[in-house]
Amino acid sequence: MATLKITQKHHRHLNNPFPSTPRSLPFIQGSLFANSRTLPSHQIFPVGRDFQLLWSSRNGGYLSISHQSQPTRALWSTIPGQAFVSAALAETEIEESRGSFAIKDGNVLVVCDHQTIEDIRVINKLDGNHLEEASDLDSSSRCSSFDQRKDLKDTQFPVLLITGKLFSKRKKRLPESSIYKHIDFDTTGPPTYASYWVLFDQKNLNQIGFQVRVGEPNFEFPRRASPTRLGKYQRLRLKLRRIRKRKLGWCRFFTRPRGFVAVSSSEEIETKVPEFTQFNRICLSYSSEANERFYGFGEQFSHMDFKGKRVPIFVQEQGIGRGDQPITFAINLVSYRAGGNWSTTYAPSPFYMTSEMRSLYLDGYDYSVFDLTRHDRVQIQIHSNSALGRILHGNSPAELIEHFTETIGRPPELPKWIISGAVVGMQGGTDVVRRIWDELQAYKVPISAFWLQDWVGQRETLIGSQLWWNWEVDTTRYKGWKQLVQDLGAQHIKVMTYCNPCLAPADEKPNRRRNHFEEAKKLDILVKDKHGKPYMVPNTAFNVGMLDLTHPDTASWFKQVLQEMADDGVRGWMADFGEGLPVDANLYSGEDPISAHNRYPELWAQINREFVEEWKANRVGKEREDPEEALVFFMRAGFRDSPKWGMLFWEGDQMVSWQANDGIKSAVVGLLSSGLSGYAFNHSDIGGYCAVNLPFIKYNRSEELLIRWMELNAFTTVFRTHEGNKPTCNSQFYSNQRTLSLFARCAKMYKAWYFYRSQLVKEASQKGLPICRHLFLHYPNDRHVHNLSYQQFLIGTEILVVPVLDKGKQNVKAYFPEGETYPWKHIWSGKLFTEQGSEAWVEAPLGYPAVFIKDGTSVGETFLENLRNFGIL
Repeated sequence: MATLKITQKHHRHLNNPFPSTPRSLPFIQGSLFANSRTLPSHQIFPVGRDFQLLWSSRNGGYLSISHQSQPTRALWSTIPGQAFVSAALAETEIEESRGSFAIKDGNVLVVCDHQTIEDIRVINKLDGNHLEEASDLDSSSRCSSFDQRKDLKDTQFPVLLITGKLFSKRKKRLPESSIYKHIDFDTTGPPTYASYWVLFDQKNLNQIGFQVRVGEPNFEFPRRASPTRLGKYQRLRLKLRRIRKRKLGWCRFFTRPRGFVAVSSSEEIETKVPEFTQFNRICLSYSSEANERFYGFGEQFSHMDFKGKRVPIFVQEQGIGRGDQPITFAINLVSYRAGGNWSTTYAPSPFYMTSEMRSLYLDGYDYSVFDLTRHDRVQIQIHSNSALGRILHGNSPAELIEHFTETIGRPPELPKWIISGAVVGMQGGTDVVRRIWDELQAYKVPISAFWLQDWVGQRETLIGSQLWWNWEVDTTRYKGWKQLVQDLGAQHIKVMTYCNPCLAPADEKPNRRRNHFEEAKKLDILVKDKHGKPYMVPNTAFNVGMLDLTHPDTASWFKQVLQEMADDGVRGWMADFGEGLPVDANLYSGEDPISAHNRYPELWAQINREFVEEWKANRVGKEREDPEEALVFFMRAGFRDSPKWGMLFWEGDQMVSWQANDGIKSAVVGLLSSGLSGYAFNHSDIGGYCAVNLPFIKYNRSEELLIRWMELNAFTTVFRTHEGNKPTCNSQFYSNQRTLSLFARCAKMYKAWYFYRSQLVKEASQKGLPICRHLFLHYPNDRHVHNLSYQQFLIGTEILVVPVLDKGKQNVKAYFPEGETYPWKHIWSGKLFTEQGSEAWVEAPLGYPAVFIKDGTSVGETFLENLRNFGIL
């Protein structure tokens, strides 16, 4: 019996500082066998109007999908003679600690690694008059989950159906009359088989969908079972019984258990086996080139190219350190796996594109792993008994992003005000904000907004000062709140705040007007635990209740909370968290909490976005169309479809360090990888967030790091500061005259390309292309570009940025790609770089980041003119 074991380690105080990599299924590899009676040796089948599938029996048989405009270029193909669908039944173990998750494969009970193809069938119609070709679809596949009318609704015919069997081997040969007479079976238990079907259907001009479903496992038993062989079956039965009865703490089954009937005849010994579940692992295997580069997978912080790696797709905390030492060691020691690793991220996506212009993504929200460790193939392991996804056609990375976001959705245009100047992150109360505002005015800093994270008030906990998670203004800390908002608004400066989908009990808060936790508890809209009570989720030094976003009353209640903010004049907020839904939670919808965990950040974004749209719709007259009054929110957690609902993203909590996995370098990688995954608008906290003050391990934000991060973020979508988790330990933009002066300089650099940023924001809402771009997006044929990660990036197509990301460096090495028609001009010296495919060292003292424009273009000349007008060129 396949079970799920969940172990919670929130309160372990001493842990292994070097946790092992979670166990996972090995790369499953089996053989492919074709039914020579029903399949031709070579045939091309149409899929919709624009795609085709080639079947060839050569070298053991393979499939290849192409677009009819380029029939010789394979978008997806299987490995000759190798199974492309396999299934397994395995135990799953999940360890959880404060938003960090380790998903492990336990005992593997059954693996069907070999595959037959019985039939490939073209279905031309599916309506009341043309059901002949699909009338026996269910019976031929023996997959009861298939619903003709639902699954093929709105599809473009013809569709293609592939049916057959998955099986494990045994030593005995099949009868000579069998069409599979040359198959050798080999297994220690009774051979297992299951029916499967694969459906390919055209979704639109550039996308072909695929569905894979596997039926229930069936055992075959020998006609005359010897005592020895029966002993093996008895041992298997006992093993399955023990697994079923084992007490595993929080434990549930992936799917409801279903019985099955053993294949038998009057000559066979009838052998009964315990009730069994469906398969809970589907593996899809297909070919890859040895030198093919894989990009995407959402917001990733350590790598751009994932060839040779196993990429898990599961929303969680990114971790503190993520492999950078010694901080990862220290954090793992005091909080289980909280250090994370190279693959942990707030916003993964089951999507990729490659250097060969191949692209694929999965639908649904099941946990999945993309195994790219083999040089010649890809294997996707999906924790389900079915798989759903799409294969994309495109001739360039930009086309692939456009086709991908056409389906998942694109963000709306950002309000002009948030991209027009600095978003000043502040804490401390009304008087502090007014004092810093005066200083910024003295330096003529273009200010867009003040983002006041501590608007809800602060309290002292075991780990220091923390926010009250009760989403209303603290009028003691921010006395004269409405007047402050009005005074800033009079100077065209917005006020932004903070919230998240968690609520802390506020009984002890002295000046509260509402107790949001108690309100939500009374409305029964909090996530529940196994006892049906509000699930109190550990978070740092206190426990919180999480809003059940699947409950129909949650959205309307939380929108009232947001409405109160907007009524006070607030025009933006950080919509934090969204990545921590416990995987043993009980939700109103009754859905699997593991899948719901990946969907939760999308639901969180959707509620915020709906409020933004409803608020605008309820405005009247000029206020309704006034872009200066538009609302905006930004968030860190996400999944595949988050670009549809989220307006703006930020990269979460980087370390205040120069390191690669969780410092300033990782901020660039996250920016560019998310951009290739549909997240068009992203940015990071200037200076990073996580500071650490342990006896022997200290990470404090230096002035140099702060300035270099200012330079970096002057060329991202939003230019926003953050004081960090330990403000007094960090250098701040307001620390001294030098930091204030350089902050003003970088804010003016940011303002100088506002005209171009506005164009790119509009393009992003129309095509899904990011503001900040990896060079691969526009120079995919330049092999040197494939080796770049954080070293440099493009703003649109017109500006090239080579940031300084190392301590003490005063110059950088820039690469000028092949395939460009314009020479690149260094903005500070005016020097031209005309040789394509060349590298050059460029001076980059503090305040003068290495930035280049295309010489002679209107965008470049306007940018230079604006820099002169600001007096910084």
